Formats: sequence, structure tokens, C-alpha cells
Amino acid sequence: MRSPSWTWDELLLACALVVKNGWRELRVGDPAVTELSELLRALPLPERTGLAGSLPEYRSAGSVSRKTTDLASNHPGYLGKPTKGGKLDKLIIKEFLAREAAMLQAAHAIETGIGSGQLALIPEQPDEADEDGTTAAEGRLLARWAISRERNPALRKRKIAQVRALGLPLHCTVCAFDFRSAYGALGDGYIEVHHVLPLHISGPRETKLNDLALLCANCHRMCHRSHQGASWRTPNELKTEMEQSRSAQ
Repeated sequence: MRSPSWTWDELLLACALVVKNGWRELRVGDPAVTELSELLRALPLPERTGLAGSLPEYRSAGSVSRKTTDLASNHPGYLGKPTKGGKLDKLIIKEFLAREAAMLQAAHAIETGIGSGQLALIPEQPDEADEDGTTAAEGRLLARWAISRERNPALRKRKIAQVRALGLPLHCTVCAFDFRSAYGALGDGYIEVHHVLPLHISGPRETKLNDLALLCANCHRMCHRSHQGASWRTPNELKTEMEQSRSAQ
């Protein structure tokens, strides 16, 4: 049984290590390689459960070092002969070159979540990956974490209470859809909540009510949908995209 292909989240963490090392590979004896190996073997990815114990080579220090070589040697500025690597290797490199700071923040948020034990407690979420299997540029685990927080019924209830106390309408911030107006009593009090900022920007802090926006199900899904390099939209950004789309028609 061979170790499975690297996931996006694993590559995100490995590439962050390479970037911090000046886009140079790291050798097996480097303490940072050992630390990353231990972290990768502990990632709560359902399809990886049990592999750390059954496959000694699964994300070993040697395999991590080889992956840093793949990532470093496939950088556009590398002067030597690149290793073969894989399609995802090239895509993650492209993401880091396009927005290094955000990707490094994402890696740090994942490390924080694993170190605190919070990520290990969150069950897999149905929408943490799109229908075609793609994940957010910031990683599947951060998407899972954010979605699980948004589905916290107590938090949603508090946000709705806040909006009503302010005398504001309980409708979608983006498209103004009102469930009560559309469905009558059935839709009364129903709305979804969305984090205005992703975890890698806000940090894995305790969610505050002002971090949340009210959205209908359609707009909520579009805020989370990966498209053309963007994997997270604030309600205002989505509203702007909708207006631009309508004006172009």
C-alpha cells in the first residue's frame, strides 16, 4: 500500500515552509521538516484516518523533504532542472506567488487549529469542497472550520436577535431576499449567517456578532464558492459582482 497523493491542505503547509525558507528545499535533518511531518500525520482528513499508524512512510520526514524539493524546483525562478512534481504542486505555487501573505496566514491558521486541538473536534462538513472536488485556496480544513461556526445554531440565533433589536430587516444583505415575504409563516425568522472575513484573515478567534452577515442560501453558497482564484467573498464583494454581471448583460 502506497502513501496517497498529497492533498491541497498538505501542500499549503509544505509550500509555506518552502516560502519561509526563501523558496529553497529543506533537508531531512531540518527540525522544521520533522515538525511538519508530525503535523501532517495528525491532520483530521477523513480519508487519511489510520494511515499514520499503518504506513510508516506516510508523510515521513523523507517524504516531506522530497515534497519541498518539488515545490522549490518548480518555482519559476529556479535555475536548475525541476523535479516532476504534480499538477497540484504547480497550482499551489501559483497561489503563493499571487498572494503570499494570505496563503501564509492560512497555513498559520491551520497550524493553530491543529495545535489547539480545535480542528480535530470538528466533523466533516458537506460543503467544505465544491461539487467537482475542488477546495478553497485556503484549504479544506479552514473551510470546514468556518462552515461549522456559521452553522452554530446559538450563534445564528444571537445574530438574528441583534438585528431585530436594532429594528433592521431580516433579509439577505446581498440580494434583499426575505424568507417571511416569500414563504409566509414558514419562512419567518429564517436566514443564514456568513463570516464577513475568512479564518485566515480574522484568525481563529471567538466569533463576534459583528463578524457575521445575514444571507439567503443562494448568496451564502456563492460567497463560499471557489472561482477564478477567489474562494471567499464578503457580501459587499458578491453584491458588486452581481451588479457588474447585470450591467454587462
